[in-house]
Amino acid sequence: WQPILTAGTVLPAFFIIGLIFIPIGIGIFVTSNNIREYEIDYTGTEPSSPCNKCLNVSWDSTPPCTCTINFTLEHSFESNVFMYYGLSNFYQNHRRYVKSRDDSQLNGDNSSLLNPSKECEPYRTNEDKPIAPCGAIANSMFNDTLELYRIDNDTRTPITLIKKGIAWWTDKNVKFRNPTGDGNNLTALFQGTTKPVNWPKPVYMLDSEPDNNGFINEDFIVWMRTAALPTFRKLYRLIERKNSFQPTLQAGKYSLDIAYNYPVHSFDGRKRMILSTISWMGGKNPFLGIAYITVGSICFFLGVVLLFIHHKYGNRNTSADIPN
Repeated sequence: WQPILTAGTVLPAFFIIGLIFIPIGIGIFVTSNNIREYEIDYTGTEPSSPCNKCLNVSWDSTPPCTCTINFTLEHSFESNVFMYYGLSNFYQNHRRYVKSRDDSQLNGDNSSLLNPSKECEPYRTNEDKPIAPCGAIANSMFNDTLELYRIDNDTRTPITLIKKGIAWWTDKNVKFRNPTGDGNNLTALFQGTTKPVNWPKPVYMLDSEPDNNGFINEDFIVWMRTAALPTFRKLYRLIERKNSFQPTLQAGKYSLDIAYNYPVHSFDGRKRMILSTISWMGGKNPFLGIAYITVGSICFFLGVVLLFIHHKYGNRNTSADIPN
């Protein structure tokens, strides 16, 4: 069986696709533009940047280099605000990097904890002790600390940043688990292992709260979900709206305090802090709306062109006279 493409089937298909895609694209594009977003690049490559002094920081700098960036929000952020950190020129999609982990170890398997997968090399062991968590992904975990303050009459008021609820539910409750045993004594559970080479402290000291410590630390879980592109953002904190009569972040002056621990200058990377609201379709993404509008417009235009060609030439007898 083979479909025969006639004007009666092709032309309606082009017009229907165009009439469906264009309104959807306009809706998505308008929704995306209504999302508030504010971005600060704090890499510090510019000499005038407050973070320029921290540009050549190392993984184990003690004490950490700190810098403060003041900024002004021209418009209020009405709904819940999501704080992201963004990295550029960081290839989490490299084949060897993506494979450099042990999912059994991250799922709490005790035998894998002390005998990690060979895929983790060269971050499998250190000083004859197994690394927990092993692998290049865990070893390169983002560890800058960001704090947000509102400035009123030279008075700095801290903004409450929520660190829970930023990871996927399936990751937090299914894929990542601490080793089996006494959950209140993570130090004993991870006995016999050592921290990743670039980490300043072991995995059981990532947080003071037991339900957000070890392998189930949400900052760690978010980092372990690798990005598909070299420029990406990952959720860092949530700022919840406290009441419906006031915006979550009012327009005005703010400051961002940064504990600059994560070096990116050596590979020409960039670091950003992004404040954003979301909609029913997620974060700001104008490309999706533009893609729908473009495809719909092309289909509608092709429908008009083919309709004109069919109207002008469709009635001609195209059969050739075959001589006897």
